[in-house]
Amino acid sequence: MSVHIAAKKGEIAPIVLMPGDPLRAKFIADNFLEDAKLVSQTRNIFFYTGTYKGKQVTVGASGMGVPSIGIYSYELYTEYNVDTIIRIGTCGAYTTELEVYDILNVEYSFSESTYAKFAWGIEGEAIKHQGNAFDKINEVAQKKSLLVKNVNIHSSDIFYRKDKEIPAIAQQNNCPAVEMESFALYANAQFLGKSAATILTVSDVIPTGESISADQREKALKTMMSLALDAVIAL
Repeated sequence: MSVHIAAKKGEIAPIVLMPGDPLRAKFIADNFLEDAKLVSQTRNIFFYTGTYKGKQVTVGASGMGVPSIGIYSYELYTEYNVDTIIRIGTCGAYTTELEVYDILNVEYSFSESTYAKFAWGIEGEAIKHQGNAFDKINEVAQKKSLLVKNVNIHSSDIFYRKDKEIPAIAQQNNCPAVEMESFALYANAQFLGKSAATILTVSDVIPTGESISADQREKALKTMMSLALDAVIAL
């Protein structure tokens, strides 16, 4: 039995969108879903289920970091028969070749995290997206004439660090940006034979210090949210 999600069986849709922030989950439910119902709020991690263009979808928060999304995504896959999870989040760009508001579709997640090794015996520092959600995101973006960049991402356990240089793992594997969750999501999906994808919006350009302000983020992320929801329709 799930100990972190209080929804009843049948209250979670087969496809789940996962922002990190519970209030962002609420924003999506309030602004995009029809007949949205709050199905879990344990630990103030909100999960809503409703419909988008007639298709049932759940949106729920992952919290921050590999351990948190590791717990929630595992319980969704195993306790609620979820087939596909699409993480929708923000990231920091290591390079000025990316700009704030750029949208990224994550192919490989590279990490120094030991999560995959010790949870599932998955060796190596790279895990690929799982299933067909990644390709559907690209197809929908093309139909919407929306520029989406397919990238590798550095999925880090560390937000604050003494060394300000770009970590070696990112340099060696062509990771232009960093976030903190996709590695565990992809690991769980690979082990369980499920589908997982990650769409990110660049919120900060680390070399220049440019960033999207906190009060701008909901509006700024609407394009990514709409893309993810339209991908749900295509799945």
